[in-house]
Formats: sequence, structure tokens, C-alpha cells
Amino acid sequence: MPSDREPAFAVWLTGLPASGKSTVARALVAELQALGVHPAVLESDAVRREITPNATYGEAERDAFYATLAYLARVLVAHGVPVIVDATANRRAYRDRAREAIRRFLEVHVRCPIAVCQARDPKGIYQRGAEGKAPNVPGVSAPYETPLLPEVVIDGERDDPAAAARRIVSALREKGFLPRGSGGATGTG
Repeated sequence: MPSDREPAFAVWLTGLPASGKSTVARALVAELQALGVHPAVLESDAVRREITPNATYGEAERDAFYATLAYLARVLVAHGVPVIVDATANRRAYRDRAREAIRRFLEVHVRCPIAVCQARDPKGIYQRGAEGKAPNVPGVSAPYETPLLPEVVIDGERDDPAAAARRIVSALREKGFLPRGSGGATGTG
């Protein structure tokens, strides 16, 4: 890793589908870029289209997918690229595996009532689940295991995304993942 770079980190945004993870991720990218930090974003739907284009969302497939996502994040962090992982990862074990693999790891729970997520439903996940066309919808037909000790909890229904992003940046600073000054890791994401 180049000596002019701070060590990188990974932020994993987890929460029910349509909880606001992607909105917070975009706000976090903007906040970090304003500090001179250029993270890569591993958005689960985009990565899944490449890895499992005909996803079934079964347990074995999800386990392999989240193991791959954690691996990608670990490799990027090891090469000095800060990473934001925008992924439901409905089982704690998926996120715990990433935490164990990535020393500089921050888990953010974007908490949102399922009724609000269902009302938003921008991708039609809950609607397809109700129609029996989408099996294993986290929080409905598949479990969603909330984080036990996330470093940050965001209210996906009420929190302003920019303010939420600033709280995540503060947590990164508190953990020593970003300098307390204005700059930080400079990955080229």
C-alpha cells in the first residue's frame, strides 16, 4: 500500500429491502468525496447481476453470494480502496463473516418498519413476494436478522440521508478509520 495513503475501510449498510440503504450510500459517497475519500460501492443488485444473473435467492446461493461480496470488499480494502457495501445480507452470519475478514469494518443498520419498506417498494420486491413470484423476501418469507451491535443505526424512515452520512463519517473518525482532520483514505474507487 502506498505510504501517502491512510489504510482503507469497509462500511456495510444493511437493512430490509427499500429501507433506504442505497439513499444513505449515495449520501455517504458524497460526504466522503467532499473529504477527498473516493470509495468503491458494492451495491448488491449490481454485483448479483454479474455473479448470479438468474438468482434464485435460495440459502446456498445467498451464502455464496455474500461470501463473494465480503471477499470483494476485503480485496479492495487490502489494496487501499475504501468500500461501501450496500446489501441487505439478511443473515447476521453473512455480515459477521465480512467483519471477521476486514479489520477496519463498520456495520450500519438502516432500520425501517417493514410497512414503510413495503409502501416504498421501488423495485417491486414486496409486490412480487405477495404474488408468489419472488421467493425468500427478507422480512417476509425469509428472515432478516437485525445486527446485534452495529456501530451506527440510521432511521430509514425519518433520518435525513445527508445527516445520516455525517454520522457514519463521525463513527469512522471515532474508530480511527478516518483522520480527525478534513481528509482521509484516498482510494480511487
